[in-house]
Amino acid sequence: MTASRKRLILLELNEINFDVVANYIRAEPSRFPSLNRLLTKSPIRTSCEKRYEELEPWIQWASVHTGMTYAEHGVFRLGDMVGAGVPQLFEQLEHAGYAVGAVSAMNAVNRLENPAYFIPDPWTQTPADSSWWSRSLSQAISQAVNDNAQCRITPKSLLQILLGLMRFAQLKHYSTYFSMVANCRRKPWCKAMLLDLLLHDVHWHLFEDKQPHFSTLFLNAGAHIQHHYFLNSAPIRKESQHKNPSWYVPENEDPLADVLELYDVIIGEYFSRTDCEVMLATGLAQKPYDRLKFYYRLNNHAQFLQELGISFKAVFPRMTRDFLIEFANQQHAHVAQEALSNLRVVGENTPLFGAIDNRGDSLFVTLSYPNEITPETHYELGDRRYALLPKVSFVAIKNGMHQEQGFAFFTPGIASYAPANLSHVAQLGNAIKSFFGLSVSQ
Repeated sequence: MTASRKRLILLELNEINFDVVANYIRAEPSRFPSLNRLLTKSPIRTSCEKRYEELEPWIQWASVHTGMTYAEHGVFRLGDMVGAGVPQLFEQLEHAGYAVGAVSAMNAVNRLENPAYFIPDPWTQTPADSSWWSRSLSQAISQAVNDNAQCRITPKSLLQILLGLMRFAQLKHYSTYFSMVANCRRKPWCKAMLLDLLLHDVHWHLFEDKQPHFSTLFLNAGAHIQHHYFLNSAPIRKESQHKNPSWYVPENEDPLADVLELYDVIIGEYFSRTDCEVMLATGLAQKPYDRLKFYYRLNNHAQFLQELGISFKAVFPRMTRDFLIEFANQQHAHVAQEALSNLRVVGENTPLFGAIDNRGDSLFVTLSYPNEITPETHYELGDRRYALLPKVSFVAIKNGMHQEQGFAFFTPGIASYAPANLSHVAQLGNAIKSFFGLSVSQ
């Protein structure tokens, strides 16, 4: 492979804990042949920030995409790369003459002048490339993901996703798609897996068609499943004293094993390519949570704020419990912060919104109430009480928590640029720059 034809795929397998993967392989090596081979490729462990509030994937992937630590890039919230002005390797590579593509790269902003393709993640307000397919899929996936807690997908989004499947799904994956669709009601985690497979097939097609030098693909089903079902993982069940209730997920189900089977197929396809190098990274990883914690999401963010009498310009849902509110001025933001901070469940001192980040004329808010919400759960507004359950949708029982150690794997041509073991994840971005002959200071 000549220097002018250097090509690299960055496969972002968000938050997968390969120590747990190794336990699955020891138990059933033939079930996960690609993962088994992958673990022989001299992986490294990566590190990141140590404060738990900074152990967020949107921070760590921003570090990978910029080659900077959090202290250097300062991007703390999902979507905050928009307007941050922090250089990303996407535009840096393009300015150096390389063609660049990206599919769902987390917290990445599209500043490319002529992208081979760019489909943003479902939560970041940045445009897709100009093609109809990219714009259509971006809109549909964003709607489906952000309304997933309410199991709501609009007819338009459903049609766009079906068209995307017809256009991009590889024939050899048809049976997998049919199986996941058939099992979605019994195994709700199959929806996230179906999305990851579709994103892989879209990326695979675009990479073949557009022939970029650098491309990245972000897959999140594994992180979603660890967060929601880690305690049902066979290796974890043997060690953890906590269990999911049977109404949440049957004891004999192992959603993590299901997604690892899917990832085994995807990884096998990428690491068998001979026309490019591949770097696989997790950003960070998860470990089992030490208690049961319930996650809920507001059904209608704007309506809830209006009922509180809060004056705002716009509200943007983010991942799971988070949302961003924009205001006309700082005074409106301050009044809203006071109102949201004072909301309590009747008979408890636990706030509904325990994490509110005031940025002047905007608030980044998390619905952090950790307990089960029942028909008897009420909150007070003035001299009136309101039932909370109709205002929210149950998302999950938290099963996984973030840890600072992640994992990275490399094919031989990129392995010589790999950072030292336990390097900060930012060094993965710098390794990519070095591979393409860019200075890490760029």
